[in-house]
Amino acid sequence: MPRKQLQCSRPLCLPGRLRALLRLSLLTAGVLVAAGPLLDSGAARAQTAGPGVPAQARETDRPATVLDLQVFRTVGSVNVDLPDGTTAGLTLINLNPNVNQWYILQVKRNGTSGLEEYHLENPYPKEQRLVLDQKSPDNLLFSLAGEAYTCRPWSFSGDGELETARKSRQASAPLCDGKIYLRNPTRGHRTAIETVTDFLRDKLPGGESVVGFVKDTFFQDAYLENARIAEASAERPAASIPDVPAPATIDPLYANKLLGTPELGIEVEKSTAGMLAGRWYGVRDNPGIFVSLIQPGAVAPEILKSHANLVSRLDRVEAGALVYLVAYDLDRFDLGFAVGTDHPRVGWSERTLEQMRVAGLPGPDGIGTISPLVATGIVNPVEAARTVSTFTGGFKRSHGAFKYGDFASRSRGSHYGFIEKGAVLSTLQPGLATLLVEDDGAVEMKSWSEADNQRLGQISQARQNGVPLLEWDAASQKPVPGALVARWGAGNWSGSADTKLRTLRAGAAIQQTDSGRFLIYGYFSTATPSAMTRVFQAYNCRYAMHLDMNALEHTYLALYHREGSHLLVQHLIRGMDVLDKSDKGVYIPRFLGYSDNRDFFYVMRRE
Repeated sequence: MPRKQLQCSRPLCLPGRLRALLRLSLLTAGVLVAAGPLLDSGAARAQTAGPGVPAQARETDRPATVLDLQVFRTVGSVNVDLPDGTTAGLTLINLNPNVNQWYILQVKRNGTSGLEEYHLENPYPKEQRLVLDQKSPDNLLFSLAGEAYTCRPWSFSGDGELETARKSRQASAPLCDGKIYLRNPTRGHRTAIETVTDFLRDKLPGGESVVGFVKDTFFQDAYLENARIAEASAERPAASIPDVPAPATIDPLYANKLLGTPELGIEVEKSTAGMLAGRWYGVRDNPGIFVSLIQPGAVAPEILKSHANLVSRLDRVEAGALVYLVAYDLDRFDLGFAVGTDHPRVGWSERTLEQMRVAGLPGPDGIGTISPLVATGIVNPVEAARTVSTFTGGFKRSHGAFKYGDFASRSRGSHYGFIEKGAVLSTLQPGLATLLVEDDGAVEMKSWSEADNQRLGQISQARQNGVPLLEWDAASQKPVPGALVARWGAGNWSGSADTKLRTLRAGAAIQQTDSGRFLIYGYFSTATPSAMTRVFQAYNCRYAMHLDMNALEHTYLALYHREGSHLLVQHLIRGMDVLDKSDKGVYIPRFLGYSDNRDFFYVMRRE
């Protein structure tokens, strides 16, 4: 099976032109970065209004900036005497000290109205913390691996390191010998389909109706895959294998059925021409990652008949449509999340009811952009070095709110929330399906609740996308379909009002067994939410949610394996390789090698 190769230079595989930019000479600076216990106590106290006291929350009905959403932020300021006798003010904001990854540096000269703002990223949040040096305001301080450093990236005469980094236009430009990064605005790649649909939605009155007509007419079943089925010659393996996800509970008629894999682009450890329905196969050269194939019609009859009041019957087409699943062992991997350069946005969704909108507010949180924060749409260089997989996130903001049902009439339309690197970019809404990562790296999926707001400061990454497909019932110790799985409007499943819900869809789930905890990604070649629910139910997942739909760019998944100076790229579906790029014969993968307009998740091998 062919694998794409990307020439690379440690620690990050990138094309030659980008590697050259990363090797630019770094200037010395005047910032001190200090790890918690190594901070001077006076400097540490200067960062907050009091020990452990977060900044005040904003007034919810007043237009604000994204910084006002960061209620746990800490702020430190110093004044710097300049050679011409004037002063300048420096302010450093840690957006979430528990996560300790994103900072805003503000520079203001006295007597001027302009405020320069720089979005800094700390790639070593467990080892270093940035602070303004109260004793020597010319410096910023930090420490890495027990060694203290000083750094001064700003300049008040000529071009300093910050200005040079900004002019470089790199999405992540290194500062202070690569110990921190400046995030620069960049243009995210978009496909022809995305360019046209965004134009229709943003510029053409009634454009959403045109987009909907095209989807219903041309995209339903456009990616439908029916498996070639053969009889296995050997007996089915044991039902449970240590350190491997639990297999699906299937109809005995499919017990020895081999499913053909014509479009599978991932090499798995197997000796047969096909894959047993519902079984997991280890990915070659990527331990801890597994692949499984199934058809919804192969799910055990007792599961298909259960909860008939919540789940619609499978139709003939989706019952036979092939489903590809990828599982990641959460004991081996960390999960990251990044918003794209354009999506999801933070303004009002076009689905929001007029009575839910607040006059004068550009969006439900009072903001219309995330400025001065910068969305780069790419994994930063340090995390990219250990990234083994990426997959596309959830709906754009245009579809990320409710038009019908109870959710439409509360919380300003219940816009889907998201958090990146501990920074709240859109408020998490109660009752919505949420894939989240805590500051200690623990991955969880749940329906967010008001009570969960108490631990908001410990959330590193989060993405909401509608309502749950599947929830765990503690009493029966079994998964139960979500209450709105079969309700098109109230569940906000997209598709059309005349219930044309069958299309290419992707979803995510958590499986927890004696073998461990696994994050599962599902690619459904054509399915309704009901078919997705039955499949995740068959794999005994504790929770499942919808991601995106309709096209390969919206359901993209790639795996990476490094061999010396090469990065080998494999896609879940062969056709997904058209989403990547090449430059002078060098293969450049989406999300790792260039910025993208869409949000995505990335899986990193745990150190």
